[in-house]
Amino acid sequence: MTGEIIIAPSILAADFARLGEEVAAVDTAGADWIHCDVMDGHFVPNISFGADVIKAIRPMTTKVFDVHLMIAPTDLYLEAFAKAGADVITVHAEAGPHLDRSLQAIRALGKKAGVSLCPSTPESAIEYVLDRLDLILVMTVNPGFGGQSFLDSQLEKIRRIRSMIGDRTIRLEVDGGVTRDNAAAVAAAGADTLVAGSAVFRGKSVAEYTANIEAIRVAAETGRVPKRQDKAVQPMRLGEAARTR
Repeated sequence: MTGEIIIAPSILAADFARLGEEVAAVDTAGADWIHCDVMDGHFVPNISFGADVIKAIRPMTTKVFDVHLMIAPTDLYLEAFAKAGADVITVHAEAGPHLDRSLQAIRALGKKAGVSLCPSTPESAIEYVLDRLDLILVMTVNPGFGGQSFLDSQLEKIRRIRSMIGDRTIRLEVDGGVTRDNAAAVAAAGADTLVAGSAVFRGKSVAEYTANIEAIRVAAETGRVPKRQDKAVQPMRLGEAARTR
């Protein structure tokens, strides 16, 4: 198995009228990463926010910014998101014809590179780029909107990807409908990084966010299979104390 469970609240479910405060609140509440869902109204049927918003909220926390680009094309915008403060940049395997080139571009910008798969996309789509990756994101809903129900059909895909990863130090992230009720099954399938939006931002206070994050974390830890005696993936704590701007 991998290193410790990472919980990454998706700010798509936050109150956009006070987005900076919401980021600071989930940081205080125990979030490990901050997940930023970028949507363009073209690749997915919704529009969220862009690089300028990420730049504006970047000073609110030193936690990892996990930026999920649900946009097409992607390559033209990678530099803007890198400069805005992204630590991990994830592109969709379905969003362009040259995935290997996109991943190389992300790493050339000094960022961690991730790839995401929509529910209908098989894991074979990333077989030949595994050694370019720091993160694989399995979508457990069809991308575009928050608040959707988890697709149980994706659990087997998570298991197969975990097997594909083998001893590589690649984080396996799941995004879509994750709650305290299914976090154990997600972790048991092999995921070590859980994105949660509505399940975290349910409530109004830091105390409620703290309880929500802890409930998901406990459930995930409970569901994990015993650790193997191989090289563990360590959590990405990029510059929490040493980040400079």
